Amino acid sequence: MSVAQILLIVIPAFTFFGYNQSGLGPLTTLQSFVSVFPQVDTVNNDGGATGLYATRKGGVIASFQVGALFGSLSVIPLGDRLGRRNCIVLASIISIIGQVLQVASYNLIQFVIGRVALGFGVGQYSVTVPVWLAECSSASHRGRDVITTGIAMTLGYALSNWLDLGFYFIPHSSLEWRLPLAASLALTLIVIVAIFFLPESPRFLVSVGKAQQATYNLAALRNLPENDQTIQTEIAQIESAIEGVAVQKASLMEMFSKDDNERMFYRFCLCLALQFFQQACGGTLISVYASTIFEENLGLAPVTAKVLAASTLTWKWLCCFLAFFAIDRLGRRTVFMISGTGMSLSMAALAVSSSFPSTNYGASIASAFFIFIFNVFYPFGFLGGNFLYCTEVAPMRLRVAMNSISTANHWLWNFVVTMVTPVALATIGYRYYIIYAIVSALIPIVVFFFYPETMNRNLEAINSVFKDASSPWDIVIMARKLPQGELADQEQHDKKDFEENEVA
Repeated sequence: MSVAQILLIVIPAFTFFGYNQSGLGPLTTLQSFVSVFPQVDTVNNDGGATGLYATRKGGVIASFQVGALFGSLSVIPLGDRLGRRNCIVLASIISIIGQVLQVASYNLIQFVIGRVALGFGVGQYSVTVPVWLAECSSASHRGRDVITTGIAMTLGYALSNWLDLGFYFIPHSSLEWRLPLAASLALTLIVIVAIFFLPESPRFLVSVGKAQQATYNLAALRNLPENDQTIQTEIAQIESAIEGVAVQKASLMEMFSKDDNERMFYRFCLCLALQFFQQACGGTLISVYASTIFEENLGLAPVTAKVLAASTLTWKWLCCFLAFFAIDRLGRRTVFMISGTGMSLSMAALAVSSSFPSTNYGASIASAFFIFIFNVFYPFGFLGGNFLYCTEVAPMRLRVAMNSISTANHWLWNFVVTMVTPVALATIGYRYYIIYAIVSALIPIVVFFFYPETMNRNLEAINSVFKDASSPWDIVIMARKLPQGELADQEQHDKKDFEENEVA
């Protein structure tokens, strides 16, 4: 059942996510596109008007991120009312509407409206799918399961660039950009059909008083009989956590309170900072504007630029599998710190190599090389790991709300990067990469001092790391001192308590 979740929901939904996030950037340099939308023509306009057209171009591309920001926030009121599956259905319907509007556009306003609607649906995907998957996964496989979101997202980046390249050879026709934009529609249709055959989150079902259905779903997910002791113990743990929620009713203001004994504000800041780093390290810059960087900044021929962009994003997809195998072996903290260090060094090197004139062939080769190196380190920690960590540190009663707001923060900075990049590349050039080098260098420092390890801990047991520390400064130290077998010890302890209660 878990395999079906990943193959039929997670992979199509996040491939759709990545495809539509990066797919428009290469298309905006096509003559067939700018002839329909001359307001964003940075190809045939130069001189003093370049900044204006570049700003418009950035705004059109970034309208997707605006929709995604509001889509992720919409899950706050909807997530715990409709349930995880129904939210995924709603996201699929809105995405289809946006996709149709965008593909059928002959007017820039209609195109932007369609792109905002498309982003709204993807924003709902980006919150609901990781939460649903994390709540359905066992602790020992949760990391690898949620990391598949990043693998699928990067697959979407690569597919969009290869299809953009393939349709580039359709001469003098708007099909050159309409067909690539329409191609991902099939992914949404897979999601909207398959979700009806897959189980709702057991944790959500318990929260709405459907413990029997939750037991059935959990048994199906774990491939065990309903009366198995492991299933009964996990349901008991979930019910205990839900009872605590009932006593202490969830409030959004809890996330902003510094005085609570569960460190909600601390956890909330961890999520916000992680999603900020995911965008401000340069990953979106490379994913969305790789083709533009190769063509306009490094002076490569259009076909060469598109081939290199598609190749580097395919390489990025392959490198995602490093995180898949590392996340539940090295731990969350280690992959974040390795990723941040590598990205900082890559961006610094890219800034140096890009500072030479575009006529310097050797410098252009070096720049392309460092983009490939960057795409080794970025997916190692920040294509799925950020969504995973936010679902792990959030308590049950605020998991949807905390992830909605932190993911909205992800989309806010995604919008900022997407909006300013065309202007920044056209004005400050190589200096733009220095900003990302500095931000990436902060990641290992911040993670080392403030982010506790969450690997191999039951979602209901992670609270103890935050609750039992005498001060926020002791949280990471406490988590670091926990023995490697803490999960097994905790589950055995919970199982023993459960059995004793049953006897009593």
